Amino acid sequence: MNSTYTAEAGDVHWLRVDVALPVAARRRAAQLARDIGLAEDRVARVELCVTELATNLLKHADDGSLALRVVRQGGRAAVECLSLDSGPGIADVTHALRDGTSSAGSLGVGLGAVQRLADVSGVHSLRERGTVIWTRFWADEAARAEGPVQTSGLTRPIGGEEACGDTWAVRPAGPDHGDALLLMMCDGLGHGPLAALVADHARQAFRDSTATDPAAVLEDVHRGLRRTRGAAVAVALADPAAQRVTLCGAGNISALVTDGESRTTLLSMPGIVGAQLPRPRTFEAAFPPGSALVMHSDGLSDRWKPADFPGLLTRPAALVSAQIFNQAAVRRDDAGILVAVHGPS
Repeated sequence: MNSTYTAEAGDVHWLRVDVALPVAARRRAAQLARDIGLAEDRVARVELCVTELATNLLKHADDGSLALRVVRQGGRAAVECLSLDSGPGIADVTHALRDGTSSAGSLGVGLGAVQRLADVSGVHSLRERGTVIWTRFWADEAARAEGPVQTSGLTRPIGGEEACGDTWAVRPAGPDHGDALLLMMCDGLGHGPLAALVADHARQAFRDSTATDPAAVLEDVHRGLRRTRGAAVAVALADPAAQRVTLCGAGNISALVTDGESRTTLLSMPGIVGAQLPRPRTFEAAFPPGSALVMHSDGLSDRWKPADFPGLLTRPAALVSAQIFNQAAVRRDDAGILVAVHGPS
């Protein structure tokens, strides 16, 4: 069992572009870094990177946000910063990442130094459409082996709310299933604290389930949500050895497997998990190396096309999920996405 990728959605601190963004982002990121025990010299590195990214948004982006959070995977914790904007994009990413190439009016460290200071990072830019920059600082600097499937997700509450009803979770399928992972995407009905409470119950039921079949896990989540307002939920089994994805869901959760060009849709049945669960039906798709499973709530438009994201599937899962979110999320609803990337063999 590969526990490295046991992960769940946590609180995401969204900060929109305004004149106070660099100061607000620096303070929030420093607090998150100290909360997970980073030494002060590494806290300073986090502050420098986040301030540079915030300044870049102010100087160059048409519109954008920073998303700051603590991510936890397999008992490890890290501070993560995502810079998302709506354009105009970076004309030459390779040039922008060279040390000494700095945005006008910024701290002068440039994106190259941001990349060097972070433990892991990445950039994906679409001309005239938007750029995502991702940095992560681990509390434990020791290198860990990664499995063949990387996962990451992102959530954002509806405008005016701090609590989000969309959530996700990932856990190993079990000791008899090699590197296979179980993934859950959940959209609690409604918005705000009551929807977020549903999301909490869904994660707990998913975590407690000992089942490995997606339909059986969905039944366990259904039982865990019986005293709530209910949710749309989909559960998938991503098996890199078999190169297959199996999914069972109820409600408006979109899911697909893509190789960057084509897409295979995995359907969810009508229903409300916790209230009216239909007879489970399971759908399958090939999951070869170089492909990705994408699951998202109706807070993201399902009109996006994999071919509109050239080169994205070769990037880390956090960058994949953030760029799709950046391009497809709508502002009038809670939004959530979960991605599993099967790396090349």
